[in-house]
Amino acid sequence: MSVDPSAIVDPSAKIHPDATISAYAIIGANVEIGAGTIIDSHAVIAGPTKIGKNNHIYSFASIGGDPQDITYQEGQESNLIIGDDNLIREFCTINRGTEKENSLTRVGSNNMLMSYVHIAHDCQLGNHIIMSNNASLAGHVRIADWSILGGFVLVKQFCMIGRHTYVGMGSQVNKDIPDYMVAAGVHPKIRGINAVGMKRRGFSSSSIASIKRAFKIVYRESQGRLLDNALTELEESETDSREVMQFVECIRNSRVGIMRGPADE
Repeated sequence: MSVDPSAIVDPSAKIHPDATISAYAIIGANVEIGAGTIIDSHAVIAGPTKIGKNNHIYSFASIGGDPQDITYQEGQESNLIIGDDNLIREFCTINRGTEKENSLTRVGSNNMLMSYVHIAHDCQLGNHIIMSNNASLAGHVRIADWSILGGFVLVKQFCMIGRHTYVGMGSQVNKDIPDYMVAAGVHPKIRGINAVGMKRRGFSSSSIASIKRAFKIVYRESQGRLLDNALTELEESETDSREVMQFVECIRNSRVGIMRGPADE
């Protein structure tokens, strides 16, 4: 274990022998840090927080702070879990969870959180996510695998951003974005499918075509009829498409309603 003599490490912290704690970093009580993880100078890690293997947390990040929720009382159960192989850049802030939702904030693995990203209490992030500079999540937000958020994206509490989505710079997200979609605009709308991202990640042309058909049925051809009818049509016509079934499930599980598309403008 490499711990700089100027670092402050609480006696209760569990630091793997292969972790690195740099100068002037502060590691609080009830913190666990896994093998190969690097904590740069002046970063602050508060607990209860568990950080996995091979993460790099850069200078001045504040990880595991108290929830910014007026109902949170000191002493309530409140946890943060971070997976493996994440890059968490300068000045990022990640808050622990509250008792409102399992007392847990979770960040998966292989994510890149650029400078000044904020992840609030009770958020749940999957894997392979990119959050660009200054992107911010309010409480209880869910971000699925392989999503990309542009710079200065703001996401309202309880919203969900589906897998393989792309959200354009400066968007103010206040509704769910279903799987495989592209959203853009200050007051964003669904603009189409993330065909570029799907191609880069090896999706077949047939899979991309299936998602394109699903997009048209939900966002272009559903005017004047219930969304549920459009989803039922997809469940009957696209049963062989795993991606479309994920798209439908994502919409059916929405807590705040899905973002509207260009046909609604």
